[in-house]
Amino acid sequence: MANQVETKLTEELLPLLRKEHYVTIATVDHENGSPNVNAISWVYAQDETTIRFSVDNRSRIVENIRKQPLVTLTLIGAGSTYSITGETNILSEKMEDVPLKLALLEIKVAEVRDVMFYGARITQEPKYEKTYDKDAAQKLDNQVMSAMKKA
Repeated sequence: MANQVETKLTEELLPLLRKEHYVTIATVDHENGSPNVNAISWVYAQDETTIRFSVDNRSRIVENIRKQPLVTLTLIGAGSTYSITGETNILSEKMEDVPLKLALLEIKVAEVRDVMFYGARITQEPKYEKTYDKDAAQKLDNQVMSAMKKA
């Protein structure tokens, strides 16, 4: 996919966004207009043109999107680094069946770019571990993912 611009998620990327995967989101800061980048964990691709994600409803991400709905997700996987850009809508300020105050947002994919620098390939994807109660983390992850899928 190098040097190509796609208008939807590819067959390689879709499964990566249907399981827990390290992703960052870039928004435009609502106060000063600078880029604002955050790592997010609750991300799910509904299909090749729609990506849902969930964050605390008091998050700066939500405030930024209210003012400027264009966002970029960065995904490292499938041997490369991808930039996924689109317009975001806030579907819900508070997700049902989830104990935390989480907002549900949805990105309509406009552009997918392979942004890996020339002559290189990712040989190992980023890994992380949850540092709080593993059972509680798994239960919450299941609740959030289920709510995102059915919304």
